[in-house]
Formats: sequence, structure tokens, C-alpha cells
Amino acid sequence: TSAVTSGDLTRSITVDAEGELADLKDNINSMVKSLRETTTANEQQDWLKSNLARMSGLMQGHRDLAAVAELVMNELAPLVSAQYGAFFLAEENELQLISAYGYPADPGRPTRFRLGEALVGQAARSRRVIAVDDVPSGSVRISTGLGTIEPASVVVLPIVVEEQVLGVIELASVQAFTPVHRAFLDQLMETIGVNLNTIVANARTDELLAESQRLAAELQARSEELQQQQEELQRSNAELEEKATLLARQNQDIETKNLEIEQARQELEDRAHQLTLASTYKSEFLANMSHELRTPLNSLLILAQLLAQNHTRNLTPKQVEYAEIIHSAGSDLLQLINDILDLSKVEAGKMDINPERVPLRQLLDYVEATFRPMTSQKSLDFTITNAPGIPVEVVTDDSRLRQVLRNLLSNAVKFTETGSVELRIEPAAQEELPASVRQHGAAIALRVVDTGIGIAAQQLEAIFGAFQQADGTTSRKYGGTGLGLSISREIAHLLGGAIGAQSTPGQGSVFTLYLPIARPDFIGLTPKKALADPSVIVEAARVATPEQEAAAPARSHQPQPRRLLVIEERPQGLLSHVAESVVTELALSKDETIEIVTAAGAQEAAATLAADPCHCIVLDLDLPDQSAYRLLEAMDGDQGLNSVPVLAYNNWRASSQQAVPLQTREGGQPLELLSSLDELRERIALHLTADQPGDVLPLIRAGNVNQVAGAEIDTSLTGRTVLIVDDDARNLFALTSMLEVHGIDVLHAEDGRKGIDTLVAHPQIDLVLMDVMMPEMDGYTATARIRAMAQYADLPIIAVTAKAMPGDQEKALAAGASDYVTKPVEADHLVERIRHWLGA
Repeated sequence: TSAVTSGDLTRSITVDAEGELADLKDNINSMVKSLRETTTANEQQDWLKSNLARMSGLMQGHRDLAAVAELVMNELAPLVSAQYGAFFLAEENELQLISAYGYPADPGRPTRFRLGEALVGQAARSRRVIAVDDVPSGSVRISTGLGTIEPASVVVLPIVVEEQVLGVIELASVQAFTPVHRAFLDQLMETIGVNLNTIVANARTDELLAESQRLAAELQARSEELQQQQEELQRSNAELEEKATLLARQNQDIETKNLEIEQARQELEDRAHQLTLASTYKSEFLANMSHELRTPLNSLLILAQLLAQNHTRNLTPKQVEYAEIIHSAGSDLLQLINDILDLSKVEAGKMDINPERVPLRQLLDYVEATFRPMTSQKSLDFTITNAPGIPVEVVTDDSRLRQVLRNLLSNAVKFTETGSVELRIEPAAQEELPASVRQHGAAIALRVVDTGIGIAAQQLEAIFGAFQQADGTTSRKYGGTGLGLSISREIAHLLGGAIGAQSTPGQGSVFTLYLPIARPDFIGLTPKKALADPSVIVEAARVATPEQEAAAPARSHQPQPRRLLVIEERPQGLLSHVAESVVTELALSKDETIEIVTAAGAQEAAATLAADPCHCIVLDLDLPDQSAYRLLEAMDGDQGLNSVPVLAYNNWRASSQQAVPLQTREGGQPLELLSSLDELRERIALHLTADQPGDVLPLIRAGNVNQVAGAEIDTSLTGRTVLIVDDDARNLFALTSMLEVHGIDVLHAEDGRKGIDTLVAHPQIDLVLMDVMMPEMDGYTATARIRAMAQYADLPIIAVTAKAMPGDQEKALAAGASDYVTKPVEADHLVERIRHWLGA
């Protein structure tokens, strides 16, 4: 038992010893491991501190950010076993690459990032380190001379100082960064931040120092300048003191003059006020005078026209002629009134301009038809010439242009006793155009050339003044008011043109109207291009263009063209031009199948009639040797010609000895005696558009009662009722007489209030002629009240007034008038307007 126990004890002791030995061994190993770890930690701390000190020392003394960044990257990357590195510097809201280590040779890789863009921008925005381990394959590559290596770990480190991001450093390595590397990097960023901040501060200090030095230098230079200026000022002060006394005296003089100027200004204001009142009074006076003159003139012209028309056929030709002379004299008086009103409109700046396309051929026809009789009566040569290059048409106000040409040509005819009057139309050279016209582009020159009495050079400008003539004495030879040229110059200015004058006493004058082809502000209207050959204008007037033909409505085909034979002393004379103008209008609006044939003299006419039939004949009765009358006798004896209508024209009224045989011929062809070009135009148009020659009613004229016996009178207005509201008995009588000729029943009212009462009491009233100026209730008020009554909303109301001043027409239409007619009333125009509104 003792032996067993001893052996067991021995084993037990052995086991315990082995256990203790093992524990001791473990303790020793643990102590060794701890010692190693402590040694490693100490070494790492020594490495960390020594390298932090070394890196900090390397950055000391540098002032260039780019040099510091390059130094850091060259030292830092190998120190932490990184194969790739990039240093980004913060500039405003972006990060700019300024230095790199092992940067890939990739031209497409960006070098600038905004805050928050990519990991670089995100690290700057969040001010936190971003570490990426186990970088996915292919996302980042590190270039070497042998190829590329994919890193295993990427770390992005923001450089922050006092919450301000100064930059970002990015490092990549093929192996994971060790904790000591991470700790080193974290602490190094603070050191780098401090150094960067110092460099930035030093750079700013250097800038401020340089700026301060520059400002100091400038201040020194400025100080020297100020010193010089001060010396100059001191010298100037002495001079100023000397001048002060003089200025004081001058100020006293100025104050005195200022008082005088103020008094003069007040006087001018008073005079301007007086002129304004005078202008207002003048306009009102002209308006009232217009009314007072037009009111009696209205009845005079209407009644004279009624007498001249001789509807009852109880007046002799001589009495009809007297009535026509009265009507002509009244028309001249009306023209004078219109001239005065035009001058008032121009002075008030209220003359309206209505631009339109005006064919020059149409204008020339108007001039020819208007002035050929006047020049023929005075035995003057009258020619119209047009140079190559003038346009087919111009864009202007047709009526105003005609008014200017009428004034210029009328003066030329009036002041020319022998010789000629000529109208030349040609392109205007730019150098001859006044500046006011040149700004509107290309222009034409319309020159009125005469061989009249001429005007002295010192009077050329004066004649354009209102009521001015070259000879203004009481014994002057030529009449007139002297308004025409004044109005014409103002109208030319409104059209964008100008009027110039040249004259030599005893030899003649040239008045030139410079007219723009198309003012730029006449928007939407463009004239046709210029033609090189002036004869083309005539042809263009005769035949419509292909565009016009294509745009015209379809017409029934005429088997043969209608032929109009014009017989006069010379080819292409006045009657030919009149016929051409009529045919042109018909060609553009109604028919492409009318032919004009001209014959110079009776013998050529006889040959023409023998060759081809004619639809109508225009005959100049003033052919030499009474050949026109012998031609008519020959036509009477020809059964094939005695049914062709003849329009016989002469610019003088045929005497009874001549007219009666022509009108009372038995068995002769239809013959109409005409002394008016307007009547000739109308009759040509009627005969050329009638289906058969017999369809045209004969012309009613005194002395040809037998010719018009049984002819039908226009009855389209018969039975219609018209209310005339006018306070003037003469106007009531004249208008009533005129309307009753057309079978119209007429009712009267003396003022607007009675007019409304009459209108309500007579529901059969078809139309109202409303005078504007009346007592009790004027025409404007009466018209407005009628329009306020529902049953009269569509009743035609024509305003009739002699107060034709600017704005009157607009005022009448605004009150509710359907139309506007001025006194003196032109009978045909008024009847035409009544017929229009009644749909007759």
C-alpha cells in the first residue's frame, strides 16, 4: 500500500509539474507576444511620429502650393506602400488636380470635380475619409511600364482646417492599407492642412503686401499730384478772387436780364395762348363759314343742275346753257371753299392720306382728258412724255396726287398765252432729290413745263405762301386766290415728296413734283417693277396681264371682238386716249374681247368702215372742212351702217343751227351729241357693254325731245320714301326737287326732334337725310337717338353737312350715321348713295 501510494504520488507530482511547466510556458509565450506587440507598437509609433515630423519638415519654408503638392505625393505614396496617388486642390466649388503619383495615361479621365461629384467630391462635401477595400475588378487600374495593376484598396482623405476644405488626397494600393498607415494618414492630413493654410495665408499676405505697396506708390504719386494741384489752386485762388468781384457784378446783370427774360417768357406764353385761341377761333370760323357758304351754294348747284338737265323739256338750249354756266360758277366757288378748308386741314395737321396703287397710265389718261380741252381752247400745244425706266404704278394717294397735278397744270395753262404746256414723267436722279424725299427711296419726277410769262427768281419761294401770287396788285392780269401752290407743297410733303420750281421771266417755268415710288411706311403696298420701255405702259393699260386674266372670273366666249372705231384728225389723239381708258377699265373688270380701231380723218374712216363692221363709232365733229358731217350723210345712205350708234364729240356746245339738223335727221343712225369727256366715257362704256346697240337708252339733253320720246326713265327709286331733316328752306326745296325727279316721296322736318317725331309717325320711311347743324336738336344727337330705338337699328341714315372740317365724318359715323355726304350735294352722287343703301 505504501509502495502504490508512493508511485501514485510520484505520478501526481509529475503531472502537476508538467501542468505548472505548461502554464509557465504559456505565461512566457504571452509575455513574449505582449513584448513583441509592445515593441511593434512602439516601432509603429516611432515610425508614425518620425515620418510625421519628417513630412512636416519637408513642407516647411515652401510658398508654392503646386511644389508642396508634388513634394507630398512623391514622399507620401511610397511611405504608405501606395502605387497611385492624386492631390486635388479646392478652388471655389470645385476640386482641381494639381499633382499626382502614378497617374494613369488616360486623356479621358477628368481632372476637375464639383463638390459631391465622385468619391473625391463626396469626401470634400462630407469632410470625412472614404475607404474602399476589395475594390471591384476593372474599376481602377494602376499603370506600370509592363502593363496595368488593379488595386485592392482605395482611400480618399479630405484636407480640412477649421471646417474649411482645402483639398483632397486620393491613394490606391495593391494591398490593404495597414492601421498604422491609416492612422498616419489621418494625422498627416491635419499637418498638410496646416501647411496648406499657411501657404494660402502667406500667398494672400504677399498679394496684400504687393497691393499695399502699389497703393502706397500710387498714393505717393497722388500726393505729389495733389501737392502740385494745391499749388495751382493757390495760384488760381488769387485769380478767382479777382474774378469774384467781376462775377458779382455780372450776377447782378444776369438777375436783371433774368427778370427781363421772365417777363418776355410770360409775354410769349400769353401770345402763344392767344395764338392757340386764334387758331381755335380760325378753325371754328372756317367751319361755320363753310356751313354758311355751302348751305346756299348747295341749293344753287342742285337747282342749276336740275335746270341744265331740263327734265320737263321746256327750256331753250340757250337757257340750258345759262343754267350750266351758273352751275360752273358755283362749282368754282365750291373749289375755292375746298381750297380754304384744305389749307386749314394742312395747317392743323389733320389732312388724311389714303395710299393705294395708282397706275400711271390711269393718271396720264386723267391728265389728258382734263387738260386737252383747256389747252385746245387757248391754242396751246399739250404733250405728255414719259422716259424709259418709270414704273407701271406708284403707291400714293391718288386723289391728292391728282389735286397737286391739277394745280400745277392749271397754273401752267393759265399763265401761258402762246406756245406749249408739257408734262414729263421720268426717274428722278438721287442727287437732285431733296433730303426729305431721298429717305423714302427711289422716286419719279413729274415736271410741268410751260412757255408762259415766267417768275422772277426773288419771287419763286414767295409764290408757295398762302394767298401769294407773283403779281399780287389790284391791276393784275391773272385771277386766283394764290392757295393752289401752298396747298400743293403741303400735300406733296404729306405724300413724302417735294415741289421745286425754276423759271425765267418771259421764257417759262418748270415746276417739278418729286414723288416716291413707294414710301416705306405705306406698309403692304408694293408697286410693280419699272419698265424700260415707256410704251409698255400704254400696252399694259390696253391688255390685262396673264395674272389678271387667270384671276378674272370665267366669261362666256365672244365669237368676235367688239370693235370701237375712233375718228379724229390725228391718230392717238384725245378721243383715242379716252376710249383706251374706258376699254382698260372694262378689260380689267368685265370683258378681254374689245378692240379699238383708230382712223385719221373721214376718208380713212370710210375705208375702215367698208372693210370691217363696228359696234360703235366715236366721231370728232371738228374735223377739217366739215368732213364729219359729210361722213354722217354718207353713213345715212349706207343700209349696213345706219344702225351703228355714233357718239359725236366737240368741246364746244353745238349751235342750234348745227345741232337741230343732226338731231332731227330722219332715217339716220343713232346719234348722240356730247360736249363732256365724262359723258363720252360713260356712253362708250354703256354701248360697249350692251348686248345690242338698241339696248342703250338715248342721252337726254335739251333740244332733242324728238330723239328721247318714249324713252324709259329710271324708276328704281319710284315709290320710295325719304325723310329730309334740315332747317334751311332752300335746301329742303332743292333736295326735294332733285329727289322727286326720281319718283321719290319726300317728307320734311325742321330739326332733329321733329325728325324723330316724323319718323315715328310714318313707318313707310325708307331712308333719312340728316343735316348735322340744326337748332333745338342737332343731327348727331338725333341720329344717336334714332339708333337707340330698336326698330330703326338698320334704317339707312345719310349725314348731310356743310361743316366739312377734320373729324366731322368720323363724328357722324360714330353717332350712328350709315354714310356721309358734304354740301354742296352733288345730285348724281347723292342719288347713287341713296340707291346703294336702298338696294335699288
